[in-house]
Amino acid sequence: QVQLVESGGGSVQAGGSLKLSCSASGFSFKTKFCAMMWYRQAPGKERELVVSLNTDDTTFYGDSVKGRFTISSDNAKNTVYLQMGSLKIEDTARYYCAAFCLDDKNYWGQGTQVTVSS
Repeated sequence: QVQLVESGGGSVQAGGSLKLSCSASGFSFKTKFCAMMWYRQAPGKERELVVSLNTDDTTFYGDSVKGRFTISSDNAKNTVYLQMGSLKIEDTARYYCAAFCLDDKNYWGQGTQVTVSS
């Protein structure tokens, strides 16, 4: 069964850090040539792309997280990470992992909640 499972969310004070994980099962995002992405959605707002890790290992960061968030992967563990630092209240959202693969199949996780308080 193909699955993406996020973990690592929680509550943190502004200025703090969190590291999210996205574990893929049922497929290998590397051998399927999947771009791995983190999206987030805050209440009342549209889902926005936070960061992408492309198949050629290039990355794209949204302007709001540049310099604060870092995406990485462990291909052996079939896991992608999102290291978040200098968190702001406006980073509060549900964070989703997604895989967009070369065979046009897309996969989404259920999300993990990140809450940043003052």
